[in-house]
Formats: sequence, structure tokens, C-alpha cells
Amino acid sequence: MMTTHSNLTTEQPVGGCRVSRRELAALELLRSTGIGLLEAAQVACTALRTNGGNLGRAMQCIELGAEALAARERTCTLAEAGWASIEARSDCRKTTLRDLRYYLRRILKLNGVGELPLRAMTTAQCRDILQRAFGHSKSSFVKGRAMLSSVFSYGIRQEWCDANPVTRIEVPRVVEMPIEPLTPAMVEQLQTAAQRPEHRAMRFSLNLMLYSGIRPTEVSRLRESDFCWEEGTVIIRAQKSKTGGGRVVPLRGLRSLPPKERIIPRGWQRRWQALRRAAGFHKWIPDVCRHTFASYHAAMYRNLPELQMVMGHRDLSLLRTRYVSPASKSEARQFWKEFMLKT
Repeated sequence: MMTTHSNLTTEQPVGGCRVSRRELAALELLRSTGIGLLEAAQVACTALRTNGGNLGRAMQCIELGAEALAARERTCTLAEAGWASIEARSDCRKTTLRDLRYYLRRILKLNGVGELPLRAMTTAQCRDILQRAFGHSKSSFVKGRAMLSSVFSYGIRQEWCDANPVTRIEVPRVVEMPIEPLTPAMVEQLQTAAQRPEHRAMRFSLNLMLYSGIRPTEVSRLRESDFCWEEGTVIIRAQKSKTGGGRVVPLRGLRSLPPKERIIPRGWQRRWQALRRAAGFHKWIPDVCRHTFASYHAAMYRNLPELQMVMGHRDLSLLRTRYVSPASKSEARQFWKEFMLKT
């Protein structure tokens, strides 16, 4: 019998073969894992070969690889991530949350999409999902893409995925057609309808949209504390504006409105729709009053920088490409009646 200084290397007969105690210990260790000797040797050889034969480095590589694999397997479904991302934005406006839910539901309506594991999704899959859900409309595609991208961004923060595959999807260029302003005759129809007793509560709101260029949603959010009657201005606060930026807007036509009518009534959306219908408008472009204000302001005053500040735009490009439509000076004069020029 051959022995060494260590008892671990003392040979013992096993099945007619002599193996050392170290080898016996290794076999016992492998038996507890359920891995065969050949498979274990293959793993060891691969780890050692990858790390230049350094045993310590090979062990570290295996441990780090196991951690990375566990992280990769930690994920959730697209549906779970989508609803969680919306829940995380619960402090957003109701209209924003409504839009987020709408676009997520459109995506999840596609068969099997909601069950896809977030971490495993590819750019090709995301592009196909967006095309099937929103391919009929470029603007819807852009909004749907933004929604899906936000889900992956939230998933990255939660460690449900490592990358955002949506960022590699091209954003289609949306060419928005200019909105034609209301004619002075159409404006007169709205003003006449607002004179009726059942619609008089909307006279002030109509003024704010037509002659101050304030968006309908912004008007509906205004409160008494937003108005400075002495200075003849209204503050569109950042949290109430569409773009998240605040601005100060001059009030016009106040002399035609008694103080008791300078109100923003309850049930604003319902009242605004009823006024339009009473004026004979059964089809309506949501921001047409704002476009009307911009077009006639530009035609009358020829001062785009001032108009830009009132509109709350970052620069002049949006005014030139979308908001300002050609209007004659005579139409502008008819729109800006004399009492409307006094604030």
C-alpha cells in the first residue's frame, strides 16, 4: 500500500480499484449534487480553461455567473409590469392616467402579449406589437411606443429587465395638418349661444379660449386664486398646464362681463359640449379656439414673440408650422372687436 503524508491521499480499494481519500471525498460531494463525474469534469475544465487554469478565478467566475443567472431569471410579465408602472404614477393627472391605461389596454388586447416575460422581449417583438396595436395611425403608434417604452424603463428600475428594446424602434414622423381658425361668423354663433340663460355660465370660459388662447382643459382647471383682476391677468400654473410649464396670460373682454359671470362653473366639460351643440357645431376640433386666437392675433398685431409667450411655447417653430394660419386683416379686425381690445 502506498501512502503520503496526508491521510486524504491514502489509497483505498473501491470496486477493485484503488482511489485516494481525496477522490472518495470528491465522489461523495458529487453524489450530493446529483451530477455525474464526467459532467463535473466538463464544468471544471471549462471554468479552468476560460480563466487560464487559475482555480481561484474559476471558482469566482462560477459564483458570479450564478448570481447573474439568478438576476436574469428575475422578471415578470408585460401585463404585470405595465399595470405596476401606471400605479407608480398615481400622482399624475386623471387625464394622463386615463391615456396610459387606454394605450396599455390596446397593447394587452393582443393575444398572448400580456404573458410575455419582460426580460426576454426583443426589439422585433415590440415592433410587431406596436404595429398590430397602432399601425393604423402614426400618431397612435408614437403614443403607444412611448407607453411601451415607459413600461420597460420602469422594469429596469425594478430589475425586471436589463434593457429597453423599444428605444431601438424608430419614431415615425407625424405630419400634423394645420387647423383652420373659426371664421368671425362662427365665433358669433358661439357668442350668441353663450348669451342664452342656460349657457351664460360659460361666457367667461369662452372668452378665455377665444381671446386669451387658453386650452379647454386648462380653463376647466382654473380657480379663483389664479386670477389677478387688478392687473387683468390669469396665471396658468405648471401643474394645471398641458405641457407642465406655467405662464401669465392677459385677460380680454372683462368689461363686457359683469363680475358675477367671471366664473368657471362646475360640470365644465358637459357645459362646454352643450354650448357647442347649441351654437350648431356637432363636429368639433378640440383646440380650434386656441388656433383661432393665434391666427387672428398674428394677423392683427404681427408680433410672434409676444404671441409665443402668451401661448406658452418654447420657441416660434410650432406657431409657424401649426398654429398660425393665414388670415386677412379685415377678418382679424372683425374678430378683435373694439371692446375686446380693452382689458
